[in-house]
Amino acid sequence: MLLLARLLPVGVALCLSVTQAPTHQLQLDVARFRNEDVAVKGGVVELYATVAGKHLTYQKRGPKMYQAGATVTLEVVRPDGTAVYQESVTLKPPVLRDTTAAIKNPVSFQKRLTLPEGRYTLRGQLKDQYRAGFTDIVEQPLVVEVSSPKPALSDVVLLLKPASRSSVETNNFMRSGLSLTRAAGGLYARGQDKLFFYSELYAALPGQAYGLRYRLRAGKAPKDAATGQGTVQGAEGRPTVLTGELDLSKVPAGKFTLTVEVRNAKNQLLATQTATVHRNPDEYAPAGAILPR
Repeated sequence: MLLLARLLPVGVALCLSVTQAPTHQLQLDVARFRNEDVAVKGGVVELYATVAGKHLTYQKRGPKMYQAGATVTLEVVRPDGTAVYQESVTLKPPVLRDTTAAIKNPVSFQKRLTLPEGRYTLRGQLKDQYRAGFTDIVEQPLVVEVSSPKPALSDVVLLLKPASRSSVETNNFMRSGLSLTRAAGGLYARGQDKLFFYSELYAALPGQAYGLRYRLRAGKAPKDAATGQGTVQGAEGRPTVLTGELDLSKVPAGKFTLTVEVRNAKNQLLATQTATVHRNPDEYAPAGAILPR
């Protein structure tokens, strides 16, 4: 059985640095999951690219109508330089009547890949369609490995809305029958006073009850900024879905770490995972990924 974890020595470890320099206008997020096809050695990797709309060049499209456009090229490259995946998409933010408007929403694109074991480089390239010569390139290491089948958590996916059942045709925004609206870059901005998350527990015993604990803490702060807990039953023949939420209304601006823990009936820690959360009540953020044009 193939399992996934970021920091634990178990599962399919897909190690990735997610720290972005603040000058980049292209943000890359990654979520890693176990491949449910046990005959395939590797993992499922979800790429999420976000372009900062406020930095794009807007061009007049009609009377009091202005729109920007960005071409994003995503690549996953082997050490020898060959690409295992490459795709270019065009992203366009909503049309504006006034280019001085404060709200210039970011736009995002999401792609789901199945990658075999190995070391890769994830590369994203952004080109402003209406600003000649401008290019922004972001690169991050990506490692896919397989190890022992012990209980492990997938990456924690930060959401803007609760994971919900959807009657829409299956697509890249769904996992385990749930529709996921990601918080790009882990950012919770103006009007977003609830943090939601999604994760998957692998190798859980079917029918067994597990305790779920999660907490939000800033750096070396002595206390948690927010906490939550719940219980979940191990699923049979599929990953055990974990979801939760935290109230951010009293959480100040800053950088936080969300820690998710799974414990057994004896309160023993079985698996843990973390995600970086950015709280900025004064900034605007995207509502979620859109379909490319």
